[in-house]
Amino acid sequence: MRLSRYFLPILKENPKEAEIVSHRLMLRAGMIRQQAAGIYSFLPLGKRVLDKVCDIIREEQDRSGAVELLMPTIQSADLWRESGRYDAYGKEMLRIEDRHERELLFGPTNEEMVTDIFRSSVRSYKDLPLNLYHIQWKFRDEVRPRFGVMRSREFLMKDAYSFDLDFDAAQTAYHRMFVAYLRTFTRCGLKAIPMRADTGPIGGNLSHEFIILASTGESEVFCHRDFLDLGVPGEDVDFSDAGSLAEIVREWTMPYAATDEMHDTAAWDALPDAERMAARGIEVGHIFYFGTKYSEAMNAVVTGPDGKDTPVHMGSYGIGPSRLIAAIIEASHDEAGIVWPKSVAPFDVGLINMKPGDADCDAACETIYGELEKAGVEVLYDDQDTRAGAKFATMDLIGLPLQVIVGPRGAKAGEAEVKDRATGERETIPLASVVARVTA
Repeated sequence: MRLSRYFLPILKENPKEAEIVSHRLMLRAGMIRQQAAGIYSFLPLGKRVLDKVCDIIREEQDRSGAVELLMPTIQSADLWRESGRYDAYGKEMLRIEDRHERELLFGPTNEEMVTDIFRSSVRSYKDLPLNLYHIQWKFRDEVRPRFGVMRSREFLMKDAYSFDLDFDAAQTAYHRMFVAYLRTFTRCGLKAIPMRADTGPIGGNLSHEFIILASTGESEVFCHRDFLDLGVPGEDVDFSDAGSLAEIVREWTMPYAATDEMHDTAAWDALPDAERMAARGIEVGHIFYFGTKYSEAMNAVVTGPDGKDTPVHMGSYGIGPSRLIAAIIEASHDEAGIVWPKSVAPFDVGLINMKPGDADCDAACETIYGELEKAGVEVLYDDQDTRAGAKFATMDLIGLPLQVIVGPRGAKAGEAEVKDRATGERETIPLASVVARVTA
């Protein structure tokens, strides 16, 4: 993509309304634009990152055996009355009426709708286990939306819902999602720590928040240093092996980890000082087992092996892709701007023509641009006639992993400079070696 043909509305000054780093940098880098309180447009650069994050989420959900569908944003109030949540949900739910005075709502979550889909089609235990997920926009009318897409009113959510015959099977479904989440966040360049969360009236211990450590985090967290060295399962993890999944979850839940709401001071004080990490954290995912709460209320039953109808056991599993982008920036930035992990970067490389109009510069850049595109590399080519300082500032701000810089003297000498955005390291290499260096 040539920058001269791209839409990248960079802001030079820090927006006054931006309170945290991710909000400030997303606005400055032309990733988002506020349309109303807590409601944002994702501009082209932001949309590319959002798509990359969603692709990773989809791949790991599919790998775990979950099946994608797409449910609407507008839901019937009748379903929520069936579950008993319509009146209980509160003012965060946006309630509306259509022209026929039918009561509807803009979905804040999808437990009721997915339960209705399940009960209309699944009759036998032989059709289980089942996990249905979608990636869809949600709306929660936050009383005080803030921090950009970190706490917005409209947001993109991946929510998955598992259906199983009994608790043991539901626990295995929970473990599948636990492991899928570990892999998802690692692939997004994050070290996410699962921390036990409140299960409310359901009880038990099958509820975890996945937290990344960041100085700008919203909550205080406490965890054991062992988490820094735990290995995340690879692509070959067997999601059909309940025993190995349980062992992975056991390994990742043995060390102490808690948010301030669940903090056990006595257990924390019993740990040696050298093994304790107290920090700020950002929630990037939440998984939850809620048993037969919705299946009993909405009569979602299957015929079991004994021929009797039994309510299915369910769980829900959420990741907010739009929020996750902000969390990645909070964890990976410097004074110059964003530092994207390669897996979610909007482009793989930024190609900078230091002097458009110079024959040698233009020829070298056009050759590199064409060869990189043929090699499947996503390139943002700065072909604009602007000051060198502005070019460098823009590339550092938007945080592409690599920059290839071609100036008049270098082009004449058959050389280009390659800069690693994360480390700041620069190296001069022959023009003919650029593609090999970028794709290595």
